[in-house]
Amino acid sequence: MSIKDLLVMSVPVKDLQGKRVLITGAGSGIGKATALAAARDGAALVLTDIAAENLNETVAEVKRADGKILFHRAGDVSDYEWVRRFAQQVDAEVGVMDVVMNIAGVSAWGTVENLEHRHWKKMVDVNLMGPIHIIECFVPQIVRRGRGGHLVNVSSAAGLLALPWHAAYSASKFGIRGVSEVLRMDLRRHKIGVSLVCPGGVDTPLVGTVDIAGLDRENPVIQREIGHFHKVAVSPEKAAEAILTGIRKNQFMVYTSFDIRFGYFVARKFALPYEIVMRIANNRFDQLARISGRNLEDLAAPSDSSSSSSTSRQKG
Repeated sequence: MSIKDLLVMSVPVKDLQGKRVLITGAGSGIGKATALAAARDGAALVLTDIAAENLNETVAEVKRADGKILFHRAGDVSDYEWVRRFAQQVDAEVGVMDVVMNIAGVSAWGTVENLEHRHWKKMVDVNLMGPIHIIECFVPQIVRRGRGGHLVNVSSAAGLLALPWHAAYSASKFGIRGVSEVLRMDLRRHKIGVSLVCPGGVDTPLVGTVDIAGLDRENPVIQREIGHFHKVAVSPEKAAEAILTGIRKNQFMVYTSFDIRFGYFVARKFALPYEIVMRIANNRFDQLARISGRNLEDLAAPSDSSSSSSTSRQKG
């Protein structure tokens, strides 16, 4: 390998026109937005999602916009045997992919005393092993073909920063970050680019369904905090455009908003200020948990006539 090869890599996938593109999690959120954007750019799509109805809606929307669907199948990427069969079907009916995008994901937050084993397992099964299954079953064909390609893995701000209550989620997102960093080097010689997408707040259905262990999501204070999130979160369409730009420019780190880029810079360059900010954030989360916990205790406590009238006044 020459010095030039060590310093510069030509862009493997300069545009998506006519390219075969696999997208997981295509039924909603960033996955759906990316599928629609890729179709507009001329990609021929292979789509999957665990929710068949949502996936069918995406397929119909792509077709209404005159986009091209080569193959779609609902399934669970955390199930290796299903992914293996899915890949065999795609290989037989479609051929080798040019771009593989691991976007499917789930989320759960909580402190270690509230998280259950199922939370940890689901995060790793879906967010880490899911992408690994897709990589195992689709990327070797791209290597053997010898014409290059691109791999996209979606991590998270929680794959870069020590966000409060994100231990289980971060286990999976730091994991896919590590996989991506290694594959970035391993696949370079095969002219396969790798992008690691690190979204911050993105206003997707995942926000409304995230499992927060030990917290009452219906508490007005918690609902207000979720409302603040919606105000600062970027749209799935903006995140999708960042992903497609990352492919066209062969960027490794792809950010969907400036705050995460800046936060990661601070974490690497200014350790003490970063730790102080994370401690403040952690204290805020702990305060929210205490408020939620007190309200749950109030609801569970026996009520007398005075407490009942007080509750009525509060609701009114």
